[in-house]
Amino acid sequence: MSFPKNFLWGGATAANQYEGGWQEGDRGIAVHDLITNGTKDEPRRIFCKNDQGDEVTIQMGECIPYGYVGFLKEGYYYPSHQATDFYHHYKEDIALMAEMGFKTYRLSISWTRIFPNGDDETPNKEGLHFYDNVIDELKKHNIEPLVTILHFDMPLNLATKYGGWINRKLIDFYLKFAKVLFERWKDKVTYWITVNEINVLGGYWTLGLASNHRKTGAHSNQGETPLEDAGIKFQSIHHMLVASAMANKMAREINPHFMLGTMCALSGIYPATCHPDDVFGAYEFRRKALMFSDVTCRGYYPNYAQAIFDEYNFKLKMEPEDEKWLKENTSDYLAFSYYRTTAFDRFSPNTTTTGGQQASPNPYLEKTPWGWPIDPEGLRFVLNELYDRYQKPLFIVENGMGNDDILKNNEIHDDYRISYIRNHIKELKKAIEIDRVDVLGYTPWGCIDIVSAGTGEMKKRYGFVYVDLDDLGKGSLKRIKKDSFYWYKKVITTNGEELD
Repeated sequence: MSFPKNFLWGGATAANQYEGGWQEGDRGIAVHDLITNGTKDEPRRIFCKNDQGDEVTIQMGECIPYGYVGFLKEGYYYPSHQATDFYHHYKEDIALMAEMGFKTYRLSISWTRIFPNGDDETPNKEGLHFYDNVIDELKKHNIEPLVTILHFDMPLNLATKYGGWINRKLIDFYLKFAKVLFERWKDKVTYWITVNEINVLGGYWTLGLASNHRKTGAHSNQGETPLEDAGIKFQSIHHMLVASAMANKMAREINPHFMLGTMCALSGIYPATCHPDDVFGAYEFRRKALMFSDVTCRGYYPNYAQAIFDEYNFKLKMEPEDEKWLKENTSDYLAFSYYRTTAFDRFSPNTTTTGGQQASPNPYLEKTPWGWPIDPEGLRFVLNELYDRYQKPLFIVENGMGNDDILKNNEIHDDYRISYIRNHIKELKKAIEIDRVDVLGYTPWGCIDIVSAGTGEMKKRYGFVYVDLDDLGKGSLKRIKKDSFYWYKKVITTNGEELD
């Protein structure tokens, strides 16, 4: 065996980091449009005000105080407004993807471009027309669209009026949004991801201004402590899990040939030592990430979920039909992101990062300039871990390294990126050839440079194509091929056989 002939090589982006055109085509305001830029040492911010005009500043990932609403503040740069301007460059960018030989491109749909306020009666025709053009352009180049419906995005109106995903009403608004997409592109799109990184606890509830839910009476578990805030996260994610299951059922009724997946952040974790407390501690931390893929792939919360909820003094609120929805409408495949591995150290058990992972250093691994450990062998480990657990096809929809690329004489020599991707593909190949893991495809993250989600920087670049833009949004937006562009093109042309 080698890579399957129909293996889906490609790349991935998110609308809020790539698309721009934030006020064009009757697009509404999304919560992401309120987030400033930052650096690896200085977090991104949201400015908020209450009815009395009192102002507070919160960091990304923190709870927005009750009664406060986010707003744009003069003198600050908001990267999502322009991003790297796919809105005006989509034909050029898709042509570059086609030149690399992409078999698929993972894109996300901006909710506010389709329903500007989220609770609109009818969809926005201009927004639909834009994505019609994008999908038709992809199909013209024989690139399969891989559409993510919800990717760390939300209409600001749904956040301020309803309190975000803590409010169960968002399930209906999401399903209305998803139905429009399924019906519109039922004959053009096969692969769908209902929710991006559904297990990232801060990704949706915070961006949804969830603390406003007291005002709406959506739920009674709001509190002022981190433990109580964790309950909001779990309840919000439960609503997304139910919405995803309901969307799966609806999609299969529209087109039974759809391939439907939910996506999780599932970079791996090791025990720092062979001490039993480290070994079991790593196991417990891993459960906090896998709990949600268990729901989407198996159809139910695992036996240990209640122990995790008890740790946060949280009681999950379910409606009578929720368990049935989850059980009968699981995903066809599991999409996941893999960037690095981390370690569990019993002496620092409360330090966490994406997906409930321990963030302790691993002395055996090199790091990216932003401090992320580089572990290609960990990808093979995770592929086996997930396939052993679920026996469902896997799809690596994010992988890559952020780096400060140097443009000189109109060239970018990014050997470090080639090395990173090459070594991960080698381990992916072993998982397919030796371990017989079923993998649908591989779409490295930020295939054309985009704004960093975590820091809001441009200099933290992932792409095979350089975009002339700095951290404050200044530049020509010119696209320039990096050395990795030509290397990845060869990889795809040879279906992963030539990696050097």
